Amino acid sequence: RNAAAYWRGSEKNPMLQRIYGTAWPSKEELKAHLDFLAEAEKRDHRKLGNELDLFSIPDEIGSGLAVFHPRGGIIRRVMEDYSRRRHEEEGYEFVYTPHATKGKLFEVSGHLDWYADGMYPPMQLDEGVDYYLKPMNCPMHNLIFDARGRSYRELPLRLFEFGTVYRYEKSGVVHGLTRARGFTQDDAHIYCTREQMADELDKTLTFVLNLLRDYGLTDFYLELSTKDPEKFVGSDEAWEEATETLRQVAEKQGLPLVPDPGGAAFYGPKISVQAKDAIGRTWQMSTVQLDFNLPERFDLEYTGPDGTKQRPVMIHRALFGSIERFFAVLLEHYAGAFPAWLAPVQAVGIPIGDAHVEYLQKFAAEAKRKGLRVDVDASSDRMQKKIRNAQKAKVPFMVIAGDEDMAAGAVSFRYRDGSQENGIPVEEAIAKIAKVVEDRVKI
Repeated sequence: RNAAAYWRGSEKNPMLQRIYGTAWPSKEELKAHLDFLAEAEKRDHRKLGNELDLFSIPDEIGSGLAVFHPRGGIIRRVMEDYSRRRHEEEGYEFVYTPHATKGKLFEVSGHLDWYADGMYPPMQLDEGVDYYLKPMNCPMHNLIFDARGRSYRELPLRLFEFGTVYRYEKSGVVHGLTRARGFTQDDAHIYCTREQMADELDKTLTFVLNLLRDYGLTDFYLELSTKDPEKFVGSDEAWEEATETLRQVAEKQGLPLVPDPGGAAFYGPKISVQAKDAIGRTWQMSTVQLDFNLPERFDLEYTGPDGTKQRPVMIHRALFGSIERFFAVLLEHYAGAFPAWLAPVQAVGIPIGDAHVEYLQKFAAEAKRKGLRVDVDASSDRMQKKIRNAQKAKVPFMVIAGDEDMAAGAVSFRYRDGSQENGIPVEEAIAKIAKVVEDRVKI
């Protein structure tokens, strides 16, 4: 295959053609690779997003800026709601910050020195004052920490936000939802004492891995990104301590740990969770970064038990990376056939004839009272067409009813794989759907 590329990545330079090819020791390995490519193309989140009516990226809005349609909005809301609940259970507190800020904030944080190429150009909202769309949330969270005096009794303080950020990605690297220009991070910043640091990192990484498992990703390895010798702030000693602490925390998980020399952000080393999907591709998911530098730059302090002012340690943590990217990864992982708890429509009623529509509508109404997402296909299509439509929409449960079902106060289930279960009493059928949803299993 081929692709266009600007010389040295600059759109001011001539356009070139990049050519991709592979070579294989045997026909069998080549066939396996071609089969993999075919499966990956079938799972492409951009294709599935269009086929399942989940999201789009309209030209009128711009490259890398997605809109979620109602069904995609349901999946996203369920993802976010479950994440919120789990964060509350783990002691996080929710904050909200604006989309734009004065440039002075990013001068203090160092982003204008080290990250300006990834930021949108400034806007003059006040005379003589530059404002920037925020590329990350951490500087604003530091201001929340610093809004009043803090005591050691408040630490660890865990601030969490679904914060929308904007990054000036070149058009050649923008790719659907996985590399966007506007996206929402599930961003958390934890402020703790030096003594709490190792334990808090361990808890954070365990929480991150368990939450990813809840969404169906289970095959991981970890990557430790260390200092870029040309692009860092702070002392070598602080970096060495932070890196060694992260290494020890990562090794406790019992997962493979791969070095990533020079891959850290300018303010501190990080652990990245690398997850494999259903067809063996690796995606970088969550990151956990240890930072001694931003608390120094923002002069953050808390009052210690002896009454002295002390500097907190800061942990940066994005679990999904971004909602949009995680949505895309799950869409490709499940090939659009989400488990029932995430599916936009968990069950669709399919009447054998018009006389059975009202019966299924009553079933759907009762299921909705239990918090389930159930539709009824009351269209004029024939029954077999309705089943094909439900299969194409990848609905977990097809609930079929005819004369015998109505007489028995029952329904029949048809599953995604074509298997069927007949004569299930209505209450039992609703309870079964609810149980599958509650257990977050894939059928």
